[in-house]
Amino acid sequence: MTKILTLDDFDFKDKTALVRVDFNSPIDPQTGKILEDVRIRMHGETTIKELAEKGSKVVILAHQGRPGEPDFVPLEQHAKVLSGILDRPVKYVDDLFGEEAKGAIREMKGGEILVLQNVRSYPREREKGTPEEQSKTEFVQSLAPLADVYVSDAFAAAHRAHVSIIGFAPLLPSVAGRIMERELNALGKALESPEKPCVYILGGAKADDALRISKYVLDNNIADYVLTGGVAGHLFLVAMDINLGKPNIEFLQKKKLMEFVQGIRELIKKYPEKIKTAPDLAIDVNGNRREISVEELPTNYPICDIGTNTIQQYAEIIKKAKSIVVSGPVGIFENKEFAKGTKMILEVVADSQGFSLVGGGHTVAAVEQLGLEQKMGYISTAGGALIEFLMGEELPGVVALEEAAKRKS
Repeated sequence: MTKILTLDDFDFKDKTALVRVDFNSPIDPQTGKILEDVRIRMHGETTIKELAEKGSKVVILAHQGRPGEPDFVPLEQHAKVLSGILDRPVKYVDDLFGEEAKGAIREMKGGEILVLQNVRSYPREREKGTPEEQSKTEFVQSLAPLADVYVSDAFAAAHRAHVSIIGFAPLLPSVAGRIMERELNALGKALESPEKPCVYILGGAKADDALRISKYVLDNNIADYVLTGGVAGHLFLVAMDINLGKPNIEFLQKKKLMEFVQGIRELIKKYPEKIKTAPDLAIDVNGNRREISVEELPTNYPICDIGTNTIQQYAEIIKKAKSIVVSGPVGIFENKEFAKGTKMILEVVADSQGFSLVGGGHTVAAVEQLGLEQKMGYISTAGGALIEFLMGEELPGVVALEEAAKRKS
C-alpha cells in the first residue's frame, strides 16, 4: 500500500477531528426511514468508537443520497442509529458550517461525538476540483480552523473529487480511518502484490467494467485467470462469435453493451488461455431451469446462469488459487432456480485456502444471503471506488492522503 498516515500516527486526546465517513444507507421512499445500518455500524464500531475512546472531539461529515432524490434526507436519524450502536450520546445539528455548527464544535469536550448536516446540502460539495481549489471553499475555510486533524474514512466515496473528500487535506494533518486503511490493505493484496495463482471472477451486469478490469489485470500480469459469468459472461461469448439467440442479443442491445464486443474480442485474442468462458448455461424455460451446452445455442429462452460443467471447471481453477477477487454474481441469484452458479462458486471461494476479496453490492448481498461473510478474506462495501481501483485508476481521496503524508515527512 502507498504510504499514508493512519490513526496510529496522531495523538487524538482532546483534539478536534473532522471525520468523513460513508453513512449513505438505503432509505424507505415512503417513510424516509433507514432500512439497514451496515455502513453506519461499520464506521461506528471501528473509527468513531476508537477516536471517542482516545478522547477526541469527533465531528462527523457524511452524505446521504443526492439533492432531488427520495433518499436525500437529513442525518438526524443516522446520529440516533449511531448512538444506539455505540451506546453513548451522539449530538446532531442541522447545520454544516454556519454559526450553529461552529458553536456546537467549540462547545465539545473530549470523547463527544457530533454529526453535522448532510454535506450534500452544500451546493458546491459535488463539484469536481483539485484539493487546493476545494480547500478554498467556504465549507472548508469555515470548519478547518476549528479542527486539529482530518480523518478520511469514506473509501466508498474516495473516487469523487468532492469538497469534503479532498478539500481538508491541504490545510490539516490528514490520516486514514480504519475502514479506509482496511480497504487499501485488502486491495493491495489483491492488486499490487497478489499471491499467485491469482483469479478474478467477473460477473454482474456491468460488462464495460468487466472489460476494463480484465484488460488492466491481464496487461499488468496481476491475474492468471479471468472467469466470466453473468451478463458480462454473455458478452464474452458474443465476442467469440457465439450466437446467444434473439432474446439475449436484444437484451445486450437494449443495455447498449454490444459496443464493447470488439474490445473484448481483442482481449480474448491476446489472452486465449487466461480468459475462461462458460461451456454450458442455464436458461429460463417458463420459470424452470434447463441447462444447455454452448454448442446448443442459439436459444429462444433467456440465459440466467452458468451451467454445472462451468461451475466444475471454474471450481478447479479457484481451488488452486492463492488470491481471488470476486466482482459480480454469475447468474440471477435472486431467483432460486438460477442461484446455483453464484452459490456454488462463492462456496468454493469461501472454502479456499487463498486470500479472497469480495466486492460490489450484488456480490456482497449474495455472500450475506448464503451466510458466508465470516469465511471470506475481505468484503468491500465500496461500489464505484472499488471498481475504479481494480481498473488501476487513481482515487482522488487516496491521492489526497498520500500527498498529506508526504508533506508530514
